[in-house]
Amino acid sequence: MSIYDVDIDRLEGGPADLGQYRGKSVLIVNVASKCGLTPQYEGLQRLQQTYAGRGFTVLGVPCNQFAGQEPGSPEEIAEFCSTTYGVDFPLTEKVDVNGEHRHPLYAALVTVPDASGYTGDIRWNFEKFLIGPDGAVVARFDPRMEPDTDEVVGAIESSLS
Repeated sequence: MSIYDVDIDRLEGGPADLGQYRGKSVLIVNVASKCGLTPQYEGLQRLQQTYAGRGFTVLGVPCNQFAGQEPGSPEEIAEFCSTTYGVDFPLTEKVDVNGEHRHPLYAALVTVPDASGYTGDIRWNFEKFLIGPDGAVVARFDPRMEPDTDEVVGAIESSLS
């Protein structure tokens, strides 16, 4: 199954239609508003601004599974992201990324290894998956890896070539 075939709603409700990203590169990130890694929103927004015109988007996926760090309603999450970090990339509904109720999107993603060979459960907020224009996972990045590191930027640029 391709990620384009997965059903997920937008944060504000209604289908997110991942099929709209066919032919584009997408950085999927499980996000949270009350996490020590939350300032990564700044780097994610910079990536969005830098590469959106070249067929790229960040897709934020709120998750409250890690120490309850995304407790807000959809409206609160959207307001926080917009006013605090100027986020204008799309956000999906809040989902589980691990466990019995893991969203199908993450069921498809967690089988892909990161650079150190890790596969399996999402380790924390802000774990990143780069999807290439063909819908395949190009890379997986540790949650602590800042969005603007050479590894992430290099992978994005390679996927856009």
